[in-house]
Amino acid sequence: MSKIALERTAAATGAQTLKYLLISMRPKQWTKNFMLFFGLIFSYNLRNPSLIVLTVAGFAIFCLLSSGIYLVNDLVDLEKDRKHPLKSKRPIASGKLPQALATFAAFLLLIVSIPLAFILNYSFGLIAVGYVTLMLAYSYGLKHLVLIDVFAIAAGFVLRAVAGAEAISVPISPWLYVCTALGALFLGLSKRRHELILLNDDATGHRKILEEYSAPMLDQMITIVTAMTIMGYSLYTFSAENLPRNNSMMLTIPFVLYGAFRYLYLIHLKNAGGSPEDILLKDKPLLLDVALWVVVSAGILYYSR
Repeated sequence: MSKIALERTAAATGAQTLKYLLISMRPKQWTKNFMLFFGLIFSYNLRNPSLIVLTVAGFAIFCLLSSGIYLVNDLVDLEKDRKHPLKSKRPIASGKLPQALATFAAFLLLIVSIPLAFILNYSFGLIAVGYVTLMLAYSYGLKHLVLIDVFAIAAGFVLRAVAGAEAISVPISPWLYVCTALGALFLGLSKRRHELILLNDDATGHRKILEEYSAPMLDQMITIVTAMTIMGYSLYTFSAENLPRNNSMMLTIPFVLYGAFRYLYLIHLKNAGGSPEDILLKDKPLLLDVALWVVVSAGILYYSR
């Protein structure tokens, strides 16, 4: 083989490796980090260029952090993922991405993004450290504890939302904690249900904690959390002090209702729920519902005052 052919082969191999590394960083799941924009939007700072820049920077940092965690999680669950009908196709589990490279990339992402978080804002940096600590604890132990595993996932969502507020140094509404936590519990329980149904008799072989759950039990908890989420959001629309006094934010309740019902429809009749980001990006009715909620909410917040 000629020198030029060898160079082309090496370049192609390198490009493939970078492609598999990017896939393992799970860019689709970066949609979760859009929660950092809640603080910007609901503090009426969407027209403030400097705060927009800070929020975008915070978003980028959390994308790096979460990607590092995803790599760690894939490395920890390597053997179990190889038994999973879907996760076995991931680059690390399938052997397309070398473990050594994945380990180095995870370390580099975390070691670079944490100092960047402190440069952005000291409080933001502390939250970033808390997020990484929580997610590492989840990867190495918390996900094996019944119910605690789902609460840990929910806490990760809450930390994202709080980080967005701290990045621009705005007050954090208690409703941010309540609505975010309940919504995240809804997604986490739905994810567990999907895993249990998808893997069936092999569920405990892939994830030991699944033997502590049952579909009827998860359905009951999802029903409870769904009701609490809708009620919590509804109370927020006419109780939060920072909202317009004419209670016009209540006009967004139907979007939340439809979103919850649509998601329930997808997990029960379409066997979805394993990847919330995939549902959001692929299900057009749900995506349209979220887009309308954002547009109507922004309109009410910025033009009804």
